Amino acid sequence: MKSPRIVVVGSVNCDMVIKNRRIPAVGETVTGGQFVMAAGGKGANQAVAAARLGAEVTLVARTGQDLFGDQAIADYRKEGIVTDWIFRDPDLPTGVALILVDDQGENLISVASGANHALSPQDVEKAAGQIRAADVVLLQLEVPMETVEFTARLASEAGVVVVLDPAPAPAASLPASLLQQVTYVKPNETEAERLTGLEVRDEA
Repeated sequence: MKSPRIVVVGSVNCDMVIKNRRIPAVGETVTGGQFVMAAGGKGANQAVAAARLGAEVTLVARTGQDLFGDQAIADYRKEGIVTDWIFRDPDLPTGVALILVDDQGENLISVASGANHALSPQDVEKAAGQIRAADVVLLQLEVPMETVEFTARLASEAGVVVVLDPAPAPAASLPASLLQQVTYVKPNETEAERLTGLEVRDEA
């Protein structure tokens, strides 16, 4: 059976994670946690997960010309991900996410977007051949909305399945022009409530 071809257009971050018994309140210090640093970003996480499930994965992204970017790209290559369309920004740093996780797995995340915010439609256009040849394109909202919309339109016009993870949750509803190009939207509870204006009650 042929492996599916997946293109992920999205974010690359250096994740700095502290796992502790609970997340501190504002102004509080909680000690005793464990620290982990790893390549992350919602786009990169999708790419790694798909590669580990056996897909042929290409990641279109932007990092800084720094150690965090070097390490991230090296990690993705070890996962078998095609990194030819990860662009290196000469001015902006690789994105960084500070993540606090408690014993129940609940988390609090703050992100400095860095080079992710500079991923442009022009960058995506350079990978147009890979996108048109893909079976599925995966998107998220940690890169500029114009880039997300451009990618969705490019993929949709080629008959490619487009899956959007609407994270981080947008402050307003998603543009209709984007939703018209998307095959599937996969929000979590918070994102579903914000997008629909309805409280999520069903745990299923």
